[in-house]
Amino acid sequence: MLKLNSNKIFVLDTNVILHDYQCIYSFSYHNVIIPITVLEEIDKFKRGNEIINYNAREFIRELDELIDGKLLNEGASLPDGGMILVETNTMKDPLLLETFWEDKPDHRILSVAYNLSKEYGSEKVTLVSKDMNLRMKAKSFGIKAEDYETGKIKNIDDLYTGKYLIENVPANIIDEIYKNGFISLEEAKLDIPTPYPNQYFIVKNDHKSILANYHSEKNSLRLVEKKKAYGIAPRNAEQIFALDALMNHKISLVSLSGKAGTGKTLMALAASLERRGDYRQIILARPIVPLSNRDIGYLPGDIQEKIDPYMQPLFDNLSVIQHQFEEDSNEFRKIKELLDSERLLIMALTYIRGRSLSKAYFIVDEAQNLTPHEVKTIITRAGEGTKVVFAGDPYQIDTPYLDSRSNGLTYLIDRMKGQEIYAHITMEKGERSHLAELASNLL
Repeated sequence: MLKLNSNKIFVLDTNVILHDYQCIYSFSYHNVIIPITVLEEIDKFKRGNEIINYNAREFIRELDELIDGKLLNEGASLPDGGMILVETNTMKDPLLLETFWEDKPDHRILSVAYNLSKEYGSEKVTLVSKDMNLRMKAKSFGIKAEDYETGKIKNIDDLYTGKYLIENVPANIIDEIYKNGFISLEEAKLDIPTPYPNQYFIVKNDHKSILANYHSEKNSLRLVEKKKAYGIAPRNAEQIFALDALMNHKISLVSLSGKAGTGKTLMALAASLERRGDYRQIILARPIVPLSNRDIGYLPGDIQEKIDPYMQPLFDNLSVIQHQFEEDSNEFRKIKELLDSERLLIMALTYIRGRSLSKAYFIVDEAQNLTPHEVKTIITRAGEGTKVVFAGDPYQIDTPYLDSRSNGLTYLIDRMKGQEIYAHITMEKGERSHLAELASNLL
């Protein structure tokens, strides 16, 4: 019989550990149960270069340090006063045997939670899993089940947008910003919430409007002018804001969120090309999320041929920029030169891990498919003079164990707002085409 303390019991699914190898420290002074099946599954993920492989290896190391010679079936103490134990009894109750004929890891993990629930009471035991279907199965048998909440933001609707509309502003305030390029907030006396550093503003009245950015050091609003970036002209206020942040060398971390067609990746790539002289290399990367969760090994060809289809949208954005110019123009040829010399790289995000990026303009596309830990890992690779840009749509998740509240892009926006070197813009207006905008809104 497991030697548990008198507090609650949390049974962890494999996907929780693969999502966050330090998850065992997220349950305060309670009991954390690791079914032996979970250790068996984690063993299959130890080899590889993906973040789940890293998490598998780190969890095993973490567990080994914790037990320090103790027997895991008897339990080891956690730093916060809780207990961690491995449960080897996966014997299925007759009711589960009758219901689930197939013997698979999910059902063995469910059995552990069910057996503990019968022994210690259903109010005390909770199955923690990022697999919604497993949670539904558990609840069907009267077992409490919940998602792993650490790293999730509370309310996606309250997520920082990076922009703010100020209406009914006196004409003399707008005129002064136009004339001097800025105005102090003390002088303007605008009735607005305390701004975050690098927050953007649309300042308007019934007759005129102006775009501005909050300069925290001088506590002032700075005029934001419409500028082109490598032939690409912004089409709305959000794109003007985005280009301003993307081309500001004082801002080293930028996030852009928004639905398809709002110009996130296009603006980031255009800005990087415009500022190419300030960086040794431009890197445009995206995570590979295979269709139907099948590994890319199923695809024909060598590794580059397997990856190319996932990178094609990035090449499409580059093509849009390149074809703003004539083929015999310097701008057109420059892009080809950058690609040939590898000063401009388009690649799978997997190949970035382990590298230190010095003086690079690093753009991460489809960032909503990253975990919070992956986002942290990427940012910590940034060396001196590097600018990192994350772009994605928090509502368009392609991985089964992330959602709009738990993905790395949302987590980044929530945690980094207020930092002097960070800027964010939520882009809402689609500019790809009227058809694309209509489909994005209605379908």
